[in-house]
Amino acid sequence: MPEVVDTCSLASPASVCQTKHLHLRCSIDFARRVLTGTAALTVQSQEDNLRSLILDTKDLTIEKVVINGQEVKYTLGERQSYKGSPMEISLPIALCKNQEIVIEISFETSPKSSALQWLTPEQTSGKEHPYLFSQCQAIHCRAILPCQDTPSVKLTYSAEVSVPKELVALMSAIRDGEAPDPEDPSRKIYRFSQKVPIPCYLIALVVGALESRQIGPRTLVWSEKEQVEKSAYEFSETESMLKIAEDLGGPYIWGQYDLLVLPPSFPYGGMENPCLTFVTPTLLVSVNFSSSEVIAHEISHSWTGNLVTNKTWDHFWLNEGHTVYLERHICGRLFGEKFRHFHALGGWGELQNSIKTFGETHPFTKLVVDLTNVDPDVAYSSVPYEKGFALLFYLEQLLGGPVDILNQVDWNTWLYSPGLPPVKPNYDMTLTNACIALSQRWITAPLPLGHIQRMQAVYNFNAINNSEIRFRDLAAFDKSHDQAVRTYQEHKASMHPVTAMLVGKDLKVE
Repeated sequence: MPEVVDTCSLASPASVCQTKHLHLRCSIDFARRVLTGTAALTVQSQEDNLRSLILDTKDLTIEKVVINGQEVKYTLGERQSYKGSPMEISLPIALCKNQEIVIEISFETSPKSSALQWLTPEQTSGKEHPYLFSQCQAIHCRAILPCQDTPSVKLTYSAEVSVPKELVALMSAIRDGEAPDPEDPSRKIYRFSQKVPIPCYLIALVVGALESRQIGPRTLVWSEKEQVEKSAYEFSETESMLKIAEDLGGPYIWGQYDLLVLPPSFPYGGMENPCLTFVTPTLLVSVNFSSSEVIAHEISHSWTGNLVTNKTWDHFWLNEGHTVYLERHICGRLFGEKFRHFHALGGWGELQNSIKTFGETHPFTKLVVDLTNVDPDVAYSSVPYEKGFALLFYLEQLLGGPVDILNQVDWNTWLYSPGLPPVKPNYDMTLTNACIALSQRWITAPLPLGHIQRMQAVYNFNAINNSEIRFRDLAAFDKSHDQAVRTYQEHKASMHPVTAMLVGKDLKVE
């Protein structure tokens, strides 16, 4: 079988060498908005006579590279747009196949690193301390440290992170103690260990004035103190979801499953960082089912995505389609099979909307995309989630028939053709029809002021923080487009780089 090439990485492929372990020692500098440190990479050669290797970097300053106590030569190639710059390292000896070597790289990030967002105290809930968080998916780990930034390479990692002593550091790993920084009494060092091999995009870091509450035997919820009690209440059912997921997928092998509620500028609903799921504060809505899908989704990633991972981002649907499928089984166990079908049908609607937005022949509506010279952030949409789920849901409904039933699946159209899937699965319409009937009663009835007031009395819309409900009035978005663009331009500098890019794309200004 020919080697699968990751066109989103400039690093040596997994067939040449593989990073097996990372030990990260770094210091967080809020004044300069940089992370400074040393990445010690244990690299195993996959071929004989390996004399050099290439790592991904993006906007990094490299101080030196050391192997076996001696500085070695390296070169940084020209910047290649969103992919960054290849870093070629000359090895002091030629490596044999399976031979390992430790490469120590001293580096510093850029204040404009695409992986990091630095918040001023004024941008936090407490208004007293600064805040830092990372988002490495899909290809932003290279903007934190030199690495093979591809999901085809998995590594374990350990870390020592120095931060101001009044702040707390967390990572996508098991917490392994803390101690005063021997080089600076105003700082503290936090230690971490991740013993399950992960791709680089799952390395994550957060630093802030964080507190925690225990909500289960293996779960803490973390946030600024202003949200911690509300967060603990909102996610109190996490352990029951974990148990259902284990029943469906097998033992949870990561040890701890913590949740971190981030500031509003976090660019996604959730991020499946191992041991520490990142979630948006828009989930803190105190409405039944509001957070269930997101948490069930991120829990599911502990099996689909984090354990079994797409080899390249062209096959992102393997991560997300399977995760949505497992997520909806968890919610089906919690709320009933009709609820599973209800949300599955809602996902089909999301898929229709995405395909309508792209255009039904757009290559990004394929299940397997070609990301050659395409930033994966630009290709991001609901398609790999919902078209991937639709394929698995369709297969679920096919199984149980004749032995050769899978031969009847039009695999080529499902995987490689743009637009909607060739077959729409069957959905139980009970809950959907009930919602449609209720909505029609409101639509067909006149809506004088008294009716609007009655809607407020019944649904209490003004007290709902659910962003999906509050933003329904954006149906009249065209009327507010100019104001939205002005607001975006005014606040773009304080957004996470991925958020800024995605919002700019939605507003069609970038």
